[in-house]
Amino acid sequence: MPATTARTTDTRRNILDAAQRIMAHKGYSAVGINEVLAAAGVPKGSFYHYFTSKDAFGEALLRRYFDEYVADMDRVLARSGRSAAERFTAYWQQWRETQSLDDCQGKCLAVKLGAEVSDLSEPMRLALKEGTDAIVDRLQRTITEGLADGSLTLDGDARSTAQALYDMWLGASVMAKIHRSPAPLDTTTAMTRRLLRL
Repeated sequence: MPATTARTTDTRRNILDAAQRIMAHKGYSAVGINEVLAAAGVPKGSFYHYFTSKDAFGEALLRRYFDEYVADMDRVLARSGRSAAERFTAYWQQWRETQSLDDCQGKCLAVKLGAEVSDLSEPMRLALKEGTDAIVDRLQRTITEGLADGSLTLDGDARSTAQALYDMWLGASVMAKIHRSPAPLDTTTAMTRRLLRL
């Protein structure tokens, strides 16, 4: 890769990294481009060299977030030598740990930005939809594997159960922020165990 291209890629990545950290705490609308550029150590006025608009920037931020999220999810759910139930338990435990912290280190963009940006930007809404669909796809696959290995049982089909689980956990994450307590995540953990008969 030519040096100029590598520098451009690194600078773009630094901008997205800074934005993810800041927006995980403040949301999307409350954060100005200059604040992100200052945190990234990028000169003011150079934003449009890397992104054509704030919408395009937001879309890139969400797509990268979900790429990293599902890659991490794949690592947790693909651990060999463990039943689907054990892999699921590890995934939900990781979710609980990352969502119940006051400082989520940019790990909660779907929770933080979901409702806000869906009404502001169609490209960002679609990035959220595609990203959350990818998560549900992986939950469905793990449920199917659990039914096959006998570690999970459920009433209903794998897809609707996967969607219900994601919806529950996303809602519990919002409620945990509202109450400043992990109790909603604990309740959802218990409901997940009951639903999947873990």
